[in-house]
Amino acid sequence: MPLLELEGVTAFYGPIQVLDGVSLTVPEGGAVGILGANGAGKTTTLRSISGTVRARGKITFDGKSIRGLRPDKVAAMGIAHVPEGRGTLGDLTVRENLRVGAYLRKDRKGVTHDIDYCLDLFPQLQDRIRSNASALSGGEQQMLAVGRAIMAKPRLMLLDEASLGLAPSTAKDVYEAIGRLRRESGIAMVVVEQNANLAFTLVDSATVLETGRNALTGTSAELKGMDEIRRAYLGG
Repeated sequence: MPLLELEGVTAFYGPIQVLDGVSLTVPEGGAVGILGANGAGKTTTLRSISGTVRARGKITFDGKSIRGLRPDKVAAMGIAHVPEGRGTLGDLTVRENLRVGAYLRKDRKGVTHDIDYCLDLFPQLQDRIRSNASALSGGEQQMLAVGRAIMAKPRLMLLDEASLGLAPSTAKDVYEAIGRLRRESGIAMVVVEQNANLAFTLVDSATVLETGRNALTGTSAELKGMDEIRRAYLGG
């Protein structure tokens, strides 16, 4: 049984339909990418999973339907969403932001351990631990957003454009840390990314969306071998 399954998902913003029958399967511990141009429905697919947009169709997590659940209920089931734009709390310090990520947890020692783990994963945050999030660079804010999601101890992480606005070297550092997290934790991931080269360093398979529909689905190796994927997404 897959950890996450979407089947025939449609979604709307007011009267405007954005998704038209999107399907997606994520195995336990797997990582699946969602590629596509701006406006293809990538972010809306993540929002459909996390409950922040009205959707129809089948959305199940660990065999249970989560479609229509409030975002806090979805999060409590073990799904952490790292949104585009990062969403860090600017008036709180790095340590306070990490603690906010653990707000549902009662294991104080475990929380302390996981804060240390986040700082080991993202050493740049160690030096900024007492700084307000608003004073961080874009790359540091992205690291903090991922760290805050880790603190919820999720089974599934939704990552939306983790490289957006970052220098190439910083984006590479962020993705290397996320790759280490995946190897060490077994957290499953859905990765929305414009930079397909980065996405393919992390995901096992991907689906390409065009105007709210699945256009292509395959393993990372299969998709990287397709001429149309190389031309559109890999700069080849």
